[in-house]
Amino acid sequence: MRKLLCCLLLFLPIIAYADEERIDIARFSQGEIGSWQTKIFTGETHYAFSTTDGHTALHANSSAAASGLFSKVSIDLSKTPILHWSWKVDNVLTGGDERTRAGDDYSARVYVVFSGGAAFWRTRAINYVWSSKQPIDSNWRNAFTGNAQMVAVQSGTEHVGQWVEERRDVLADYRRIFGKEPGKVDAVAIMTDTDNTGTTASAWYGDIWFSAK
Repeated sequence: MRKLLCCLLLFLPIIAYADEERIDIARFSQGEIGSWQTKIFTGETHYAFSTTDGHTALHANSSAAASGLFSKVSIDLSKTPILHWSWKVDNVLTGGDERTRAGDDYSARVYVVFSGGAAFWRTRAINYVWSSKQPIDSNWRNAFTGNAQMVAVQSGTEHVGQWVEERRDVLADYRRIFGKEPGKVDAVAIMTDTDNTGTTASAWYGDIWFSAK
């Protein structure tokens, strides 16, 4: 996790497609990868465009591996605080405690990263995850760093194999979790990882965007 926060602060072109009320971060349904870059930690999760349920999405396959994709952005949450995305998982991970380092793996997760600028230790992240067993809407400290908080958006097997549309008020989540006002969103990332548990996972990611409401 700390490595991912670090890599997200590297200079990259900022690419986003915007109208008055919507800022597109990922157009995976169009087969567009744009500014998304790969960061490998342990082994490599394979990401590739594929067709499922009649439409294009980004498919992730992980086997005892951890690598993610990230995109450098600049989002003012006072104007566009709502994050939208869609995802589907083919399985959830079992047997590990997600609150520990040994169990810090997820079939799917979407990161929102806030840079601390020159003060790297102030960099924070919210991880929206498909949890194996934590209650929906619960949050907890990441096992590797207190600067990242995990939020269970989906949990368990009820919606496995189904596309789920998500909507989160990131501004409200940040205020609730960190107890202060956020700066701009500096990066968005996705990751399907199974390195700590040594298991396998398969997930699908649809489009990602911010909106005013």
